[in-house]
Amino acid sequence: MTTAVRIVLIDPSHPGNIGSVARAMKNMALRELVLVRPRAFPHAEADALAAGADDVLAAACVVDSVAEAIADCGFIAGTTSRPRSYHWEFTTPRDVAARVVALAQENRAALLFGSERYGLANEDLQHCNVLVRIPANPDYCSLNLAMSVQLLAYEIFVAREAPGSFTQFDQPLATSGDIEHFYAHLQKVLDDINFEDRTGHLMERLRRLFNRAQLDRNELNIMRGILSAVQGRPDQGVRRPLK
Repeated sequence: MTTAVRIVLIDPSHPGNIGSVARAMKNMALRELVLVRPRAFPHAEADALAAGADDVLAAACVVDSVAEAIADCGFIAGTTSRPRSYHWEFTTPRDVAARVVALAQENRAALLFGSERYGLANEDLQHCNVLVRIPANPDYCSLNLAMSVQLLAYEIFVAREAPGSFTQFDQPLATSGDIEHFYAHLQKVLDDINFEDRTGHLMERLRRLFNRAQLDRNELNIMRGILSAVQGRPDQGVRRPLK
C-alpha cells in the first residue's frame, strides 16, 4: 500500500456533505476523514447520505484546529477555486495525485478542503506545500464539497493503480508538527540576531519557501542544527534588512 491519504474538511456546515464525502472516499479506497470544527456531527443526514460508507463516518476524527488535523502529515495540499494574491504554487488534481503516490510509505498526506461558503482561510494556506485547482468550465465552475473530494480521490486511486508510472522517494518527509517547531525555532533565531523585517511578511514568505521545498526528516534536522549553531555563537547582534 502506498502513502496514507487523509481528507480534512475545515468548518463543514452541512452534515449531508460530510456523508457524501465519506461515500466518495470509500468509492476510491480512502478511509481517513478528519473534521475541523464541524457545525453538526454526528448527524442523521450524514448517515443517510453516506450510503454504505458508515464505517468511514464512524472512524472520522473531530478536532479543533487545522494544526491538530495535520500534525503527523508530511505533505499537505490545499484545494482552492479562488485566485490568490500570494505566490503559491498551483497544480492540478492529477499532478498532486502523482506527488502523493510518489511519497515514501512512511508519510501521510493530507488534502485540505475549506468550508462550503468560503473555502480555505488565509491561515489555512500557511500549512500547505501546494494548492490544487480543479479545471472546470470558466463560465460555471461551481463544484460542491463532495464533488471536489471525489475528483481528487479518483486521481489518487488511478495513480495508485498505475505501477511504474512514478518515482518513489525513499526518505520520509518531516511532519507538519515538526515543521511548525522548526518555524518557531527559526523565528526565535531571527529575533535573537535582530533580523529586521521591513515588509512585515518575512515569516509568511519563509513558510512558503520551505513548504515548497518539502523538507524530509534529515533535511529538517540539518536546518535545526544550523539554527542551533547560530544560537550558539557569541555575537549575533548584526541587523540585516530584508530587501
